[in-house]
Amino acid sequence: MEDLMTAVREILAESSARLERDLAKSSARFERDLAKSSAEFDQAYQKLVEAQAETDKIVKQNAKQLGGMGNSNGDFAQEFFFNALFYSKTLFGQEFDLVKTEKRKIKKTGVEVQYDIMLLNGKSACIVEVKYKADTNDVKKIAGKFEKLFRENYPEHADKKLYLALASMSFDIQVEKACKENGIAIIKQVGETIEIYDEHLKIF
Repeated sequence: MEDLMTAVREILAESSARLERDLAKSSARFERDLAKSSAEFDQAYQKLVEAQAETDKIVKQNAKQLGGMGNSNGDFAQEFFFNALFYSKTLFGQEFDLVKTEKRKIKKTGVEVQYDIMLLNGKSACIVEVKYKADTNDVKKIAGKFEKLFRENYPEHADKKLYLALASMSFDIQVEKACKENGIAIIKQVGETIEIYDEHLKIF
């Protein structure tokens, strides 16, 4: 009987030792796998961060280039229409003495307003807003702001007849319709010259 109990204790002790060894091996393997997975995750995350940074850089560069293109187009349109009107000095059947581009601050607010092209003579003034590609918001801007702002900023010309015009390299039907409804002249590029549509022109 004593021999049997001793044998059982030895078997249990061996089984316990083997279980502890197996648990230790499993724990060590789990820690190694966890460490490896963590390292792989860190590497993948770092690559994702670097890829995102590169994408952001490309997006910013493209936005800058597009902005530059937009500015270049705007400058081209401004120069084209200014030169055409400067050398003719004729608009709506009138001869103008002065054709200029000007910026002036609103006295009440100090906000600077730019007049793309301003034509003046003894009786009339015309403000021309220039766009590379006009949209209906440009028409609203001209109709809603320039009449009041011009007379406030140029009291010396307050008694003059005021005309408004939109000059653009590209017009669509809706923009032309809005101009006609608001009494704003349309100035288009046609080849190397300009065409003016002013049958609907309003005196402001």
